[in-house]
Amino acid sequence: MSKKAYNEEWIFNREVQDTARRWAKAALLQPTQVGAIRAAFPSEFYEPHLFVRIALFIFTCLANATAAGLVFLVLMEGARGGHAEEVRGLLACLLCGGGTLLLLELLISSNHLYRSGADNALLYMGVGYLAVAVIIGYGLLVPHSVDIDDLQELGLRWPLLSLMAVVTLTAVVRYADPLAAALTLLLYLGIVGVVVLRLPLGRALLPFALMLACAGSYWLGQQLTRRPDYLYYRPAVRTVKALTLACFYLAGNYLVVRETNALLNNLPVSVQIPFAPLFYLFTVAIPLLYIFQGLRRADRIFLYAGLLSLGFSLYTYRFYRSVMPPEWALTLGGAVLIVFSGWALRYLRPARYGLSSEPADSPAFSQLNLESLVMSHVTETTMQPHEPGFQFGGGQSGGGGAEGQW
Repeated sequence: MSKKAYNEEWIFNREVQDTARRWAKAALLQPTQVGAIRAAFPSEFYEPHLFVRIALFIFTCLANATAAGLVFLVLMEGARGGHAEEVRGLLACLLCGGGTLLLLELLISSNHLYRSGADNALLYMGVGYLAVAVIIGYGLLVPHSVDIDDLQELGLRWPLLSLMAVVTLTAVVRYADPLAAALTLLLYLGIVGVVVLRLPLGRALLPFALMLACAGSYWLGQQLTRRPDYLYYRPAVRTVKALTLACFYLAGNYLVVRETNALLNNLPVSVQIPFAPLFYLFTVAIPLLYIFQGLRRADRIFLYAGLLSLGFSLYTYRFYRSVMPPEWALTLGGAVLIVFSGWALRYLRPARYGLSSEPADSPAFSQLNLESLVMSHVTETTMQPHEPGFQFGGGQSGGGGAEGQW
């Protein structure tokens, strides 16, 4: 049994077809060539329209919830609270989770579902049942005298989060689902936060620990991009990368750190925090660094993260240093952004410094003659001069005297 639920070859063929479709839209390929590519790289995944996916997702959730409700009714009948009720609830969650995931495997193998809505719903429902089963089972292991609010003081919260992270990570490895990957990342950061808060200086170190954890997560994501099966996990890796950038910025944002500090210390009003200039620097520098990296690498994730974080940085400044009414600030900010966007669109058309405001599939890029490019590449690789092999000649003949040399 493969550890991946979906057919990797079809995912590769699907990527080839999407690339051919984009090139055809940019007038780089003819429709007949696109048809030939589709025939050469077939993909039998069932991928309906977006609205059909949404409908399938909703209907599958309703059907699964109804079936799970019947299971719970049968198993919970006669339970009158206490230990027996928890055990029956655990059994019901395990049955529903196992049955849902088994149905998911059958549908993927027989109907070739791939992000079709139905398989997404079954995955989330199945993982949800198993996560609840983990919580109930963990509650059965700890003494009944321990309240759920006391788990952090007793150091029992991080094992629970770890078990839930194992469930979601298993779903990521097998299904490469972006939402499961996002939940795994949040659970990972939650574990780091819970562990650090138990340290003597945990509250002071929490922002830096989370930033280091995000940096480690980003490094791991970069390592995963070098794997040969990266294409299978690409949606999940990109989701983790975007969330990692967002969490790294929020962990160092002045507003988030100051308000979180007040929340952890049960303060009615937030007060100035230690190392405030350092967090001011993070609030300003990180968005600019993201934007610079996004432009330098032509990386949209960095660019979008930088623009969004820059907007939140402006909100952070205005949250504590109000210089004008909100309506005036929004109006002036919007006007500045519109003017800047218009100037950038005109300035980057044509491309300057490797940047362009033209869309990637714009016909403007069709000036590149793909056929000539391919032919030049083929000619370059096939018309190389041959290495000299056996060479005739060089012999001498002495005629009838039989004194020749060869």
